[in-house]
Amino acid sequence: MISIKQYLEEAEPGSNEELDAKTQALLLGIVAAYRSSLAEMGNCGQSACPALGEELKQGLARLGERLCREFSLEIVGSTETGVRDQLQGWGQRTAQHYRQKTTEVKEILLVMAQTAESVGERDQRCAKQITDVTARLRGIANLEDLTEIRESIKKSASDLKISIDRMTAEGRAAIDQLKAKVSKYQARLEEAEEIASRDALTGLRSRPWVEAQIEQSLRIGAPFCVAILDLNGFKRVNDEHGHLVGDELLKKFSAKMRSICRATDTIGRWGGDEFILLFHCALGEAQAQTDRLREWVCGNYTVQGGGAAVKLKVAASIGLAERLAGDGLKELVDRADAEMYREKAASREKGGEAKA
Repeated sequence: MISIKQYLEEAEPGSNEELDAKTQALLLGIVAAYRSSLAEMGNCGQSACPALGEELKQGLARLGERLCREFSLEIVGSTETGVRDQLQGWGQRTAQHYRQKTTEVKEILLVMAQTAESVGERDQRCAKQITDVTARLRGIANLEDLTEIRESIKKSASDLKISIDRMTAEGRAAIDQLKAKVSKYQARLEEAEEIASRDALTGLRSRPWVEAQIEQSLRIGAPFCVAILDLNGFKRVNDEHGHLVGDELLKKFSAKMRSICRATDTIGRWGGDEFILLFHCALGEAQAQTDRLREWVCGNYTVQGGGAAVKLKVAASIGLAERLAGDGLKELVDRADAEMYREKAASREKGGEAKA
């Protein structure tokens, strides 16, 4: 990737000369090797953490596919940024996932040990009480006074009832305590799942979560649309102002999208500077919503980076696709993606790239 970027940067700006066959073959070979490396990184991530590796694998594969569709200095740079974001995000989520799992396992083992200990202590106390009652009942055989026998039996029966009641009460208390702790862990697990379903940087839904929602909508069969949104010229923001400014811009842009979109809309971060939206409506209504997004979300932003505030003008390309009969997740998203790239190409021709 570095060699490709260096070659493109050294080329004369605006040059229309075609690459010779040898150079083309070299670049294609480097791209193929880089895509293979991305695939292996995805496989390794999935092996290291099956719960979160699929997101990394799909994200890296998508970046590799993007290089095949379009090849330019900007695409190479944005791919480099996208790979960094994917690996950093996956690393953070994986570390958090395993810390959470380790803590939960320790606490569950502790609860089990404490429950077993309390049951053992209870059984020992009850066994001693029952043994005492049994010994008293056996002693009745040696008694000759009927009144004394009657009193001994009454006391033994009373003591036995007390022991049984205590066992029942303590058993119920132990079960209630265990239920309460299990409920607590269930709530924490749900909280962890909620965190895992969110993108670490923007707080939007994660790509796997949105994909699951699209799959569910496909099974239901109701009308819906998918949109892919990509920020224009975002690489320039990172190059000129640094990744801290770029990250803050993504956060502000995401927050504004959340405030504009309806409660029924689903918004997720697709990767890098790309977002995905799920509209549970027909194409006309979805088109009106994307037009509303362009009007209210794109525009001027002031971002506080490491130093002084930076003023940025942000534009975006949006591709919209309606669910058609026979569509799967890939077909639907690919159509939205292709529409987004057509709009981005038209924006470049008109000089409509966003500028910092």
